[in-house]
Amino acid sequence: MIRILQNLARRWSELSLALQFVVAGGFGLLVVMLIVGTWVTTQIRDGVIRNSAATTALYVDSVIAPLLPDLRKSEELSESVKQALDETLGQGALGKRLASFRLWRRDGTVLYAKDADLIGRRFELNKNLRSAFQGSVMAQFDTFDEDEDKERAAGVPLLEIYNPVREPWSGDVVAVTEFYELAGDFKATLASALLSSWLIVAGTTLTAFLLLSGIVLRASRTIDDQRGALRRQVSELQGLVTQNSALRQRVQRASRRATALNERYLRRIGADLHDGPAQLVALAALRMDSPVFTGDGHGSEGRSTEVAMIRKTLEDAMREIRGICTGLVLPQIETAAASDVLRLAVEEHERRTGTSVTLTLPKHLPEPGASEKISIYRFVQEGLNNAYRHGRGKDQAVRAGMKNGRLFVEVSDGGPGFDPARAEGLGLAGLRERVESIGGQFETLTGPKGTKLMIRLSVEEQA
Repeated sequence: MIRILQNLARRWSELSLALQFVVAGGFGLLVVMLIVGTWVTTQIRDGVIRNSAATTALYVDSVIAPLLPDLRKSEELSESVKQALDETLGQGALGKRLASFRLWRRDGTVLYAKDADLIGRRFELNKNLRSAFQGSVMAQFDTFDEDEDKERAAGVPLLEIYNPVREPWSGDVVAVTEFYELAGDFKATLASALLSSWLIVAGTTLTAFLLLSGIVLRASRTIDDQRGALRRQVSELQGLVTQNSALRQRVQRASRRATALNERYLRRIGADLHDGPAQLVALAALRMDSPVFTGDGHGSEGRSTEVAMIRKTLEDAMREIRGICTGLVLPQIETAAASDVLRLAVEEHERRTGTSVTLTLPKHLPEPGASEKISIYRFVQEGLNNAYRHGRGKDQAVRAGMKNGRLFVEVSDGGPGFDPARAEGLGLAGLRERVESIGGQFETLTGPKGTKLMIRLSVEEQA
């Protein structure tokens, strides 16, 4: 039983608010309609019966009262009175309307009745008779007591009325007339009134239900739309949180690796300076201590030779220093367009290596920020250097464009390829960290037929 209730509760909770209202509200309004309709029709039925009974009782009393003697003193009616009542109730309009008539004394004796067998008999007073003797006009429609078999057997609708007979000068109730009015027209009128009442109650209830259902349906749709939008926003927010977390971790890893790479760069630059220009300068300094310069001025030919050697050594040192600086210092690319940055990197490589590079550019490229331009320049520079070292400069190509709303730059060659795990040293590793630190992607594809390096950047047009 508990499981059944739990299943019903679960299924109920799965229904929409509008459907829940239709079921619960419809049932509740149906119960209210039945209660209100029953109460209204009962009130209408009782009111119609009372009004009709009062009207008929007034009419009958106006006809019968003049024929009756002083019932406070008379124990029974005289024959003349009975004959007058027989004539009055047996003919004319009153006789056609009344199916039965009885005159009751306070002690329950029947003083007069259409059925002569009942005259003089004594019965126990029922509830309606007692109320009538207290001064109230009582009526009931198509309801018969145990001693009213003949009326029940008539097979026609009857309105039973109990009317108190009052003494003219005192107003006291001295008798009660009980009569049955033929109520065919009354029944039809009552049925029509009750039907109209039920239709009004049902129509009002249905109208209220439809209006409330419309309001609830609109509110339910609004809530469902807002709930769906909220779920989508929560889902998007969760995706953004996950993406931000992943980016934060990537940035942290890139920052750690960049720190290590910077240290390696510094060590390499120090080693290059120490093993190259520093050694040459030291050699030049040693030659300055040669006896040719410290002697008594003899050997001018040897001194000229020594000066030439020192000059050549210093020129070699300066050349190596410029070579080191060339790899460290960027040209003025911050104010250049993206396409010009690509052309500058390609032209610099062609000039330095004496090789040719195929450059493919679209008609329009977005203008990224300075950090993106620097990354693009360094990527093309290092990618072409990699193509020259490992691919011997064969089929060098640079291609750029837009795909899926992102800027891509691709450097490729037709060389024999290389092992990325071994060959991705300071240059490619530094580029990967640089690109990933600004939210880009770095991809390396290499094989026997060539190598392809590609970066993808999400860029915004700069004003």
